[in-house]
Amino acid sequence: MEPVLWQVLAGTRGGPNRARLLRALDDRPRNANQLAEDLDLAYKTVRHHLDVLEENDVVESTEQDYGAVYLPTERTRANWETVEDIIDQLE
Repeated sequence: MEPVLWQVLAGTRGGPNRARLLRALDDRPRNANQLAEDLDLAYKTVRHHLDVLEENDVVESTEQDYGAVYLPTERTRANWETVEDIIDQLE
């Protein structure tokens, strides 16, 4: 899991936004619209990053329809120290 986290959070241009999304989801689960508003990002940008995070088993959603709520997966939570290390290096 550690290499996946490094790749999606630090290995691409979108990594810093994905890190922001992940930190926000750690605070409390939210849907894409709430994340877009809370982080002042475009909805389509948030959807793209959530798709990348979900495809890599970093976050999971409650359903696939509009309004799905996202939260970190158990694998991500088990590696949260790595997530924090990556975020600290990005800042």
